[in-house]
Formats: sequence, structure tokens, C-alpha cells
Amino acid sequence: MRALALALAISVGTARFASAQAWVGPAGTGSVSVAVQKIDNTGHIGTDEVSLPIGKSTTASIYVEGEYALTNRLTMSLGLPYVFARYIGPDSPPGPDRPVDICRCWNGGFQDVSVTARFNISNSTLGVTPFASFGVPSHDYDFRGEAVVGRALRELRLGVAAGRRLDPFARRLSVVGSYSYAMVQKVVEVPNNRSNTDVGLGYAVSDALSLKGSLAWQRTHGGLRTIGPPPEPDGYPWGEITNAELFSQHDRLLRDNSLHAAISASYSLRDVDLFGSYVVYVGGSNTHDGRAFTAGVSWPFAWSRPHK
Repeated sequence: MRALALALAISVGTARFASAQAWVGPAGTGSVSVAVQKIDNTGHIGTDEVSLPIGKSTTASIYVEGEYALTNRLTMSLGLPYVFARYIGPDSPPGPDRPVDICRCWNGGFQDVSVTARFNISNSTLGVTPFASFGVPSHDYDFRGEAVVGRALRELRLGVAAGRRLDPFARRLSVVGSYSYAMVQKVVEVPNNRSNTDVGLGYAVSDALSLKGSLAWQRTHGGLRTIGPPPEPDGYPWGEITNAELFSQHDRLLRDNSLHAAISASYSLRDVDLFGSYVVYVGGSNTHDGRAFTAGVSWPFAWSRPHK
């Protein structure tokens, strides 16, 4: 849930981020944004979609992103989160190779660098913007356990975002959505690609205040399935996790299928945008139960090279 919640909460948390998915700004404009997030993982959901109050953890993140429109159609962005995570129980984690959980202390570090290119093909009442995003671990961090900063996997995401302003019938309403397919680094010969889809309805209360509600689905094409809680003392056999090697990799290879709901708001001041969002688990399997809170600030700017 860590990576998904961070990306989802930021994308729905601000009008600038949300509109940037389907529409792009003019050449020479951009923004620098900082978001803070707290994720409460309140348990695990198994293959049978039953919630188990085990493996609880808390994650806090600081995410920084810069975005710039190179042309009226092409926009580039670069982002990097710093993540703190802590295992909170209720029981001792199974397996001998999870030191970040055993100590029940805060574990922190930079996560994955992401570079995204978006190329707009329709920027009027209907916005359509294909995109490509590449993520790579910022360093060789530990991925084993609940209190880790990420999955430490390279991935390439290809997708398209679309939006429709409902003028002239509902001038302040817009419908937005996106689909992406992630090609994820394979380890121990377990496929782990995924599809992500979201759809939302935005409402401009005023020129400054915007609200949005959205749903986001994730479908993993492959991954490992579990059944019930992990057995003691080693944590396996546990569904399709049948040996020590698969157990040591399972935190980043589960067949994570999920549905999340989000509400968000943004408020634009003269020189800055403020935003916040709340994301909650609705359904799924082999994923985390929980919720995420995000708040942030975005500084827009305009810069262009002088004409000679």
C-alpha cells in the first residue's frame, strides 16, 4: 500500500496535480511541490479478502516533486520521497531476516526516484495526455519487512490520462481518469506487473477552492498469494510462499489487488497552492488494510528563455 497510497494521495490531493494528469500548462510554466503523508497500515487482507489484524505499521513520508512544461504539449517531472516506517505489531514478525521489524524502531531513507514525461494530444474541454514514467531505487535499501521504505524494484509505467470539463451544462464539474500499465523488475522468476486505473469527479467551489472524490483500482498480473496468517516460526509454507527464498521476497511480490477511495481539497492563494487528501482501503486481496492522510504545498512559477 505504501507506494500506491503516496502516488494516489498526491495525484488527487491538489487541483494542480489533478489537472496536470489530463491537461498540461503552457510552455515555460511549472511548479515545485512538497507533500507530507502518514499511512496507517491497520492489518493485512489475504487471498480470501478477510482482514487480519497482523503486521501493523505506520509510515510517514516527505515527497518533493518538480515539474516543468518544455513546450505547450510536453511536460517533464522529477520526484523523490523520503520515507520513515515503524512496525507496531501486535505480535513479533515471523522469520529471522526482518531486523527493521524486530526492533520496532523507526527506519528511514530515500525511496525511489521517478521521472515522468507527459505529452498532451488534446488540451481543450477534453484533455487527453499519454505519459511514461520510470522509477528506480535511489539506493540499495532493505525491502524485507513491514517497516521498510519501499520495494526496491525498477519499473516503467505507460499510460494515458483523460478529463472532460462538463461545460456548458455543469460549468464547475469535471470528470477525470487514467489507466497505466507498469512493467516491474522480475525477481525469483515471479511476474509482478500491474495495472492501475482511477476515476474521479471534481468540483470547483470557487476560483480558489476545489474538491474531488475518486476511486483507484490496482490489479497485479502475477505475484504471490497467501492464505491466513503466516505460520510460526519461519513464516512458510504460506499459500504460494513455500520456501525461505520466496518468504524473503514476499513483501514486494504479493499479488496486491486493491480498491481505494479518496477525497481531496485544494485552495489556491496568490503565490501558492495548498492541498490535502484522505485515502481509505475499500476492498482487495493480498494487500494492506488502512488509510492515508496527505497535506502539501505547491509553488507555481513561470520561466522562459529570453528571445534573441
